[in-house]
Amino acid sequence: MTYGLRRLKLHGLIEKVAGTRRYRVTQQGLRLAMFFTRIDDRLLRPGLATITPQLNLDDSRLRTAMRHFEDAVKASCADARLAA
Repeated sequence: MTYGLRRLKLHGLIEKVAGTRRYRVTQQGLRLAMFFTRIDDRLLRPGLATITPQLNLDDSRLRTAMRHFEDAVKASCADARLAA
């Protein structure tokens, strides 16, 4: 935990409360946390729902792009003789 707290502190996301063993989230840390929460809610969850075959059966652009990406990875693995 000390390692994690030190890294957050060095990046300016938290600050130590003087004379205690407590930390406080900085303004920058709060903005970053809100940004990642919004990214998760607005981009990652809908995007993953779109490319997951069991949840959505329509043929969207994102699903098509994901299929092309998977095919390219499989082809690269086959060319390099790697197990996919």
